[in-house]
Amino acid sequence: MAEITAALVKELRERTGAGMMDCKKALVSCEGDMDKAIDFLREKGLAAAAKKAGRIAAEGMVDCYVCEECGVGVVIEVNCETDFVANTDRFKALCRDFAKHVAVKAPADVEEMLAQPFYADETKTVNDMIGEATASIGEKISVRRFARFDPKGGMVDTYIHMGGRIGVMVELACAEVTDEVKTISHDLVMHIAAANPQFVRREEVPTTNLEKEREVLTQQALNEGKPAKIVERMVEGRIEKYYKEVCLLEQPFVKDPDVTVSKMIGGKADVVRFVRFERGEGLEKRQDNLAADIAAEQAKMKK
Repeated sequence: MAEITAALVKELRERTGAGMMDCKKALVSCEGDMDKAIDFLREKGLAAAAKKAGRIAAEGMVDCYVCEECGVGVVIEVNCETDFVANTDRFKALCRDFAKHVAVKAPADVEEMLAQPFYADETKTVNDMIGEATASIGEKISVRRFARFDPKGGMVDTYIHMGGRIGVMVELACAEVTDEVKTISHDLVMHIAAANPQFVRREEVPTTNLEKEREVLTQQALNEGKPAKIVERMVEGRIEKYYKEVCLLEQPFVKDPDVTVSKMIGGKADVVRFVRFERGEGLEKRQDNLAADIAAEQAKMKK
């Protein structure tokens, strides 16, 4: 059983919106399992659908780049240890160099990227670049993930929110890239940053996700005391609401909630795919303890 720490309770509260005591009880009942605790709270009607993101804590930035010549787009997350370093021009330039490298060299994954000769100086690898930067800056630097879109008819658009906290990239298919399509793409990336959809359309939602959602909603309805004969109908109605929460095309458009994203697009283009990176999601931030560090240094000096 995982230790039920204040940080764990705080994370569950942030992800579900439930009260602190309810979160603590849920974690105790589920032996510290975060996913089970989320389902437990939802079944009791104490939480809405949980946020996808876990701990948003690691420093660094998310950067986006679109090649003006070939139209290839890249979104990349590069991590460091402190926000001080993340805000330096040196670190920002490094992130942009890595994004350009991915656009040019098209690595399959981070491991392949690190082993590739750097696109602007093939006498050194990307890993060499990271080593040099780490030695110079004095902090561990790592490329966590990236996505690369190469449109085959259409366009890629990107958006960076809050100075690199969130990066979004969307690929649209269209007969012609008009100014109207460009406006739509800009609205889309900003919507995705704000609304955090998980899928483009309902057909993409995995069966396992739907089965799990139905189980939670069924138990939730039964816990509310609803008659079994109408529970199934209620659950299907709530599944429709679930689609509107997680599917981009069915979400209310953030700039005009009276219309869906699909209606906003109006058939002018098709959304092929999108990706949304939030800096540090799922990573644990290093916890500095100044008093402990000073005590450790004093102990060394006495030896």
